Amino acid sequence: MAELESALEKRLIEQLCCDESQWTYRPDLNTEEKLWANFKKILEQNNKAKLNDTPLSESEFAKVKNDISHASFYDAGKWLVGENGKVYVHVQRGNETLHLVVMNNEHIAGGSSVYEVINQYIAFKDESEEGDRDRRFDVSLLINGIPLIHIELKNKEHPYMDGYRQIKKYIREGKFHGLFSNVQMFVVSNAVDTKYFAAARDSELNSKFLSGWLDHSNHPVSDYIEFTKQVLRIPQAHEMVSKYVVLDNDKKKLLILRPYQIHAIESMREASKHGESGFIWHTTGSGKTMTSYKATRNLLMDIPSIEKTIFLIDRKDLDLQTKLAFQSYAENDTIDVDDTENVSMLIKRLTDGQRQMIVTTRQKLQIVINKRLEEGTPKYNKIRALKVAFVVDECHRAVTPSTKRELEKFFNNSLWYGFTGTPIFEENKYELKGDLPQTTEQLYGKCLHSYTIKEAIHDEAVLGFMTEHFGAKGLSEEDAAKYYSSEKHMRNVLDIIINQSYTKLGMEKGKGQTYEAMLTVDSIAMAQKYYDLLRNVKDGKDELTISEDVRKALPDFPKFAITYSVTENDESSTVNQDKMKASLKDYNEMFGTKYDIENIGAYNSNLNDRLARKEKKYLNRDQQLDLIIVVDRLLTGFDAPCLSTLFMDRPPMSPQGIIQAFSRTNRIFDKKKKFGQIVTMQRPEEYKKAINDALVLYSRGGEGVPISEDYDTVRELFVLSVKTLRVLAPLPDDVTGLSKKEKKRFIYAFRDVDRSLSHLRAFSTYDPEILSVVGFSESDYEDYYGHYKNVLEELKKDKPDDDTDSSSVNDDYDFVAFSKLRIDFEYIVELLQGFVDSLDQSENDFDEVDFERKLAFIREMVKDYAQTNPRLGNIIVQVLDEIENEKDIYVGKDISVIINEMRYSAVDKEIKEFSDKWFIPFEDVKYEAYNFKNGELTNENNFKEKADYAAYKEATKGALPKFKFRTALIDDFKNNLMPEIGQLL
Repeated sequence: MAELESALEKRLIEQLCCDESQWTYRPDLNTEEKLWANFKKILEQNNKAKLNDTPLSESEFAKVKNDISHASFYDAGKWLVGENGKVYVHVQRGNETLHLVVMNNEHIAGGSSVYEVINQYIAFKDESEEGDRDRRFDVSLLINGIPLIHIELKNKEHPYMDGYRQIKKYIREGKFHGLFSNVQMFVVSNAVDTKYFAAARDSELNSKFLSGWLDHSNHPVSDYIEFTKQVLRIPQAHEMVSKYVVLDNDKKKLLILRPYQIHAIESMREASKHGESGFIWHTTGSGKTMTSYKATRNLLMDIPSIEKTIFLIDRKDLDLQTKLAFQSYAENDTIDVDDTENVSMLIKRLTDGQRQMIVTTRQKLQIVINKRLEEGTPKYNKIRALKVAFVVDECHRAVTPSTKRELEKFFNNSLWYGFTGTPIFEENKYELKGDLPQTTEQLYGKCLHSYTIKEAIHDEAVLGFMTEHFGAKGLSEEDAAKYYSSEKHMRNVLDIIINQSYTKLGMEKGKGQTYEAMLTVDSIAMAQKYYDLLRNVKDGKDELTISEDVRKALPDFPKFAITYSVTENDESSTVNQDKMKASLKDYNEMFGTKYDIENIGAYNSNLNDRLARKEKKYLNRDQQLDLIIVVDRLLTGFDAPCLSTLFMDRPPMSPQGIIQAFSRTNRIFDKKKKFGQIVTMQRPEEYKKAINDALVLYSRGGEGVPISEDYDTVRELFVLSVKTLRVLAPLPDDVTGLSKKEKKRFIYAFRDVDRSLSHLRAFSTYDPEILSVVGFSESDYEDYYGHYKNVLEELKKDKPDDDTDSSSVNDDYDFVAFSKLRIDFEYIVELLQGFVDSLDQSENDFDEVDFERKLAFIREMVKDYAQTNPRLGNIIVQVLDEIENEKDIYVGKDISVIINEMRYSAVDKEIKEFSDKWFIPFEDVKYEAYNFKNGELTNENNFKEKADYAAYKEATKGALPKFKFRTALIDDFKNNLMPEIGQLL
């Protein structure tokens, strides 16, 4: 029998309070009233002098209670940052404002810090909320009386996810209020597996961002007692909620660093204490920007001898991207992040005598030391004597060996810390140039901490990869160069991108939810050729056509753009600028922007933002791109989680180039994005070897799941998963006869079929024939799925109470293999508008046959849509009938305006009939109809009073008596009028 949760609590508390621990167990603090009294006592004790030994009055403490009861965990996080490490509340006593220190984050493990453990705290129900219940919290950790870490425990019979769901429920119920609104970190465990995550609103919590702990060597620490020893003891627990919490100001969220990020920062801190430099090898996509931000900031906070920390980067577009990320993290921080817009500003920052963190580019720094500073001047001497720590992002791209030597020679009191996802080893070292370093270790010093791509995929910090290889085999170099630049090859590539990437780009998810792709080629000229050819394909001026399935999913597909460096000095500059002007014109027309060749930087910045979709407006389909054509730009350092696929029509790159390029695709985005997908279009055998070599080189020491899957491997997994399912339940109807234990196995077996089939369908080479080969069909899938939902519901009913799930089977899996396209009103209107735009019969290329085919296709779509909304479906059918009979009337018309006029005309007609029937003013009925929500009127009593009973009685045969009139009126409104017009509204 599994250990009771009360026993787990007892062991946890004993571990927290044993040996030299500073945690004190307080079993008496189990209600809100007692918690506030304890906090007040600690606050008064730590501020005796300021309070002149006079306790806080009732009204003074009421103000304090209000000030530290926050509306969100994020707001609490902003307050807990404090001022120079001190967290205050402010009380007015007479004419004096008392600034009382609540917590001093410089007093970690000492000073004024008080560490307490409580358990079985009772969060009483809200009497005003129907159905609310008292809740008991498992274990909470208090610093100076404030709960900052909360732990929910389950025994081994339950998954730790039950603890996660329980916390989510308590947040939704508003139980984390008052002092508990300050919680920054949650921990959940079932004793054998333990996770932590940042506090957030229940709607913002995402199970994908639960993190397990790793030791310094990246070995998992899952046992809850061992986790407690490494993470929850003092000083570590205090540091977790002070040094390792990041406030993302853009998203208004708390973030807590993952263990490998914390170990990297601690390693840098230790190295700096001994005056040592070094590098951090954290794979691309694992959050290096956040790690480097906290590392740069903490060096300044922890090492008093360091006067400036300089975060050094390269390239203007990355300067902006990183600067904005830093400013978002630092918005509420105790350290100012100073970016340097120009060289003069950089010099001013370097000479101002303040300890600060500076974000700048190595180009500006080189100008400072080579051109702007005169040797022997006070500024020159002051800057040269600075004790500086350089933190270098993408340390090989930002600083070459010769540049680093130049900067080190000037800043002779400097430490250097390089961040890279792709270190340079002996196997891929720099070309020998004099005595310059050739590897990362020679350049920066030893590796202080590593976190490889294989470890990141295993920990689900990033996604794995699926690779496909196309292209002619056995060609000579000369023939290959000729073939791969031919239009025949380019059409093959575009056919795969346009017509064989439905699943890759998530088209089944519907408009606004799809993924993006990137096409990379080896020259600007080739990128331009692809852009022109793709424009012809989309305009219907090429032999390559877009399939009906794709048009059905995204009528405006593909939306594409191009980016490359435009220079003034080389031979092709005029051609490149002219071509770029044309593509800018297309971009401006597509998105209503006004970019030109003179502000190409602004275009590139807007393009980055659009591809990254970090702003809300880019979540709308009309503001999105499907494909970006690049040469080298965006292949490194660019972060767009919604980018799922990289098409590579170029020869294999270096190992570091391959990993950097691949890593654009494997950022975590949504539940249905399972892999970063790579499709190579040239030299398939060479690519297979180059990719394998790169993955081996950059997966050193990692263990776990394969990081790259190919079609044959996934196909075998699918065949095996179907066989396993058929052994358990040969036919879908056999599921009902399974035992409870077998039904649990069926849940996982069917998920395996879905998972492997969805992966298989993502390959361009997927052949539906595989289903018949294994004796499995879409119909079988749907039948098994029906039974799956029934079994899941059946297992869920076995809960002993509302808080726990006795079954380890949870409804947290999203099916993707046969996801259906959602046909909504917006989709239908967009489809119709495209159809109407092609109606002009005066055009020479008007095709009557094509017209009939498109009309039939749209009718099918409308027929499907009408099943969910018959009233609106009928209006659209009327429009289609009119288009078919009188095309000319609709040429050049805005179809949405026409349909909406018909919608609202039909609504007004129904409202008028209701108004006339009950003798209520038309406008009053219209107002309530348009504002009817959740089955309720906005002001039911007022609505009743508007009805003229006398007029109704005089005009209506068999009129209702007055005492029934108003009830019948409301009943008619809710049960007859609103169902009739609701679909139209």
